[in-house]
Amino acid sequence: MSTAQHSQPSPAEAWRLLKEGNERFVTGEVAHPNQNAARRSSLTESQHPMAVIFGCSDSRLAAEIIFDVGLGDVFVVRTAGQVIDDAVLGSLEFSVDALQVPLIVVLGHDSCGAVTAAVDAAASGEMPSGYVRDLVERILPSVLAAQRSGAENVNQTVEEHVKQTAQRLTNHSRVLHEAVSAGRTAVIGVTYRLAEGRADVVSILGRI
Repeated sequence: MSTAQHSQPSPAEAWRLLKEGNERFVTGEVAHPNQNAARRSSLTESQHPMAVIFGCSDSRLAAEIIFDVGLGDVFVVRTAGQVIDDAVLGSLEFSVDALQVPLIVVLGHDSCGAVTAAVDAAASGEMPSGYVRDLVERILPSVLAAQRSGAENVNQTVEEHVKQTAQRLTNHSRVLHEAVSAGRTAVIGVTYRLAEGRADVVSILGRI
């Protein structure tokens, strides 16, 4: 069966399902859906995820767990500080073009180490060594934008970084821009609260 023959939810419906899953996670009433042998067998020939989650690599930010979803439900792309590079853009374009995913979730979280490193570098003028420097350099524009908007702490900077990252996806990728413009896909920015387990929307691009 081709992906084109499978009916995907609307962007709004996809987010509703993820939000309901997150509410179950917050309250401790998780359902652990689509995690059995039958589901595994049903996915051997194709996949039809309802959303792609582009999030931070932090071990506390396991997408399938915090949204209480299972096998085949979400296409997950992760980098430290949800930093965009060519591989990320290619992965997201694949999810939208080949898998016809209707929703992209940019997922950041409070107390993010990568964002903290960028905030510290902006304050001290000293950059970290190795490839961590590349991560920090890619986050610095968000740090500067957060400072201009009056951000006073790392968590407020994380929120601005999520907003900036969501916007950059459609700015850098014609495929994503056209999908959002046509209403096939929406991009939402979400921040995750480590203590509460809650995922809150901070920005929306497209119709949802």
